[in-house]
Amino acid sequence: MQLHANAKLGPAGRVALVDLVASGQTFRAAAAALNVSPATAHRWWQRYSGALTDKATSCWFADRSSRPHRCPSQTAVELERVVVEDRLRTGHGPRLIAGRTGVAHSTVHAILRRAGCSRTPKSERQTTVRYEWPCPGDLLHMDVKRYPRFARPGHAVTGNRSKTSKQRNTLLGHDYFHAIVDDHTRLVYGELLDDERASTVTTFFERALAWFATHNITVRRLMTDGAWAYTHNNSLRELLTRHEIRHIVTPPYTPRWNGKVERFHQTMEREWAKGLRYQNHDARNQALPHWLEHYNNHRPHSATENRPPISRVHNLRGQDN
Repeated sequence: MQLHANAKLGPAGRVALVDLVASGQTFRAAAAALNVSPATAHRWWQRYSGALTDKATSCWFADRSSRPHRCPSQTAVELERVVVEDRLRTGHGPRLIAGRTGVAHSTVHAILRRAGCSRTPKSERQTTVRYEWPCPGDLLHMDVKRYPRFARPGHAVTGNRSKTSKQRNTLLGHDYFHAIVDDHTRLVYGELLDDERASTVTTFFERALAWFATHNITVRRLMTDGAWAYTHNNSLRELLTRHEIRHIVTPPYTPRWNGKVERFHQTMEREWAKGLRYQNHDARNQALPHWLEHYNNHRPHSATENRPPISRVHNLRGQDN
């Protein structure tokens, strides 16, 4: 049961007030006992006395609606129907509807709110489709993320956004973190490089293949987005052909296809890039190999039953418990 925000008495207090009056006390004495006005005591006694059918169900002490019983100035039903039909037909807001119907903008808003169509209903979210390839190397996810270089801790960890004119005019550039995540194991290979050109991507992927080979993982597919360095890279195409690796390119505006590496970037930024307060970007970069080793070999991963990714590499056939 809802109560008015400024109500002095709750249901129990109202019952106690009526009991005091019924026991013979005056309205003034009963009101003083419960720290309310005599008018309040009189009102609740009148409601109790007039509740002929509600006494059995104890509904007399409930708050009544503050809405008036009649509203002569309310917009006519026919005009409200015109406004609502215009809204449903066009989907326009109150200002455009007011211009067409001649009704005040505020009135149109009130009509739409009463009709329950003042806001456009949200479209239903698509069902999440989760997948995982059965064996290590069946699919690799590759992506690049830029990390700005800095000479002092930034506002992300200090909260201080002030900069000197020298700091504003001196651009240090970015470090480019190239990452590859195995779909089944979530094992990660990554490097911080100076750019994301086609030649850089090719040599990075070649080193990644050698690294995965040391874990007895044979790569069969590679998924990337539609970046120029991936889709118009002849050297990468030749490398994939030589190793018989199929290249899968995600459609435009569908980062969820490559969601495993995208999600890894979030974890990496939170735990490595902004997890500690580094003096400069060199100190941050020096900590990267240690964090990647921790991620692959020690950090629990929710997708691998709270075990590190390396645990799935050692258990290719699933014979270990």
